[in-house]
Amino acid sequence: MKQIFRWIVLGGTLFFVGKAIKDHWLEVNAIRIDGVGWAILAIATVITLLAHTWAGWIWTWVLQELNQPVPVSQFIQVYLKTNIAKYLPGNVWHYYGRIVAAKEANISAGAATLSVLLEPLLMASAASIVIILFGSQLAIANTNFVLQILQLFSLFLVLCTIHPRFLNPIIRFLYRLKTKKSATTSTQLNIPLYLQRYPLKPLLGELGFLGLRGTGFILTVFALSSFNISQIPLLLGAFSCAWLLGLIVPGAPGGLGVFEATAIALLQHHFPTALVISAIALYRLISILAETAAATLALITD
Repeated sequence: MKQIFRWIVLGGTLFFVGKAIKDHWLEVNAIRIDGVGWAILAIATVITLLAHTWAGWIWTWVLQELNQPVPVSQFIQVYLKTNIAKYLPGNVWHYYGRIVAAKEANISAGAATLSVLLEPLLMASAASIVIILFGSQLAIANTNFVLQILQLFSLFLVLCTIHPRFLNPIIRFLYRLKTKKSATTSTQLNIPLYLQRYPLKPLLGELGFLGLRGTGFILTVFALSSFNISQIPLLLGAFSCAWLLGLIVPGAPGGLGVFEATAIALLQHHFPTALVISAIALYRLISILAETAAATLALITD
């Protein structure tokens, strides 16, 4: 059933995107990019590459929060080399590669696994914060007092979710479950994994990561058409929402299809649909190009 659901999600989102492209193909085909636009797209690619490198650095911060200091440059290279594997079916092979590399660097299996679980959780929390702060721009009435109260309450919930008082019991439960299922020694059972403090530094780092990714997307839109500066929060909120759904929805390797369908649905009422379709298509190419370039550079410098 899980496999069937994944194919339904992927097929449904790709159908939605394909229909949108079909309905607006003439407008999309009419869009042209001048020399300045290509330069802006090149800058967007570099910024996206920097974002992935920055995400690799944040992973080392997560390991440090688990009392696992690691060589920063080596683990950034591991992160970049494995990142491209998220486009493989299953959408888990980049995590598997990082766990294997961490274990080879004498990191405990529990800490390695927990680090790759905490990293996307912090990413999702950062995206949720951006959506809460800027998502109201997607609504028609964004000055409602009740909506502002709900925003503050939602922000409070997100920040509490990653507090050690909430996460540590879950971590201990999962750790006990894992050790019961595996033939572990008593020494291993006496090594608890937990967060000693609020992961503020990694969370702020993930907010920076979302800011860099969002900047790359905004530049991609700007390369195709100018827009008002007041629309930047709208674009950032829509991007973060689409990116978050691409991260958490199963069945979409690298968020393929889910990100595009969500971005179209959120932005088509604020921008010309042809512009939105062209921007998200270009941004997907930019993202894959940046990830491939980052993985290549990591292999060359290894």
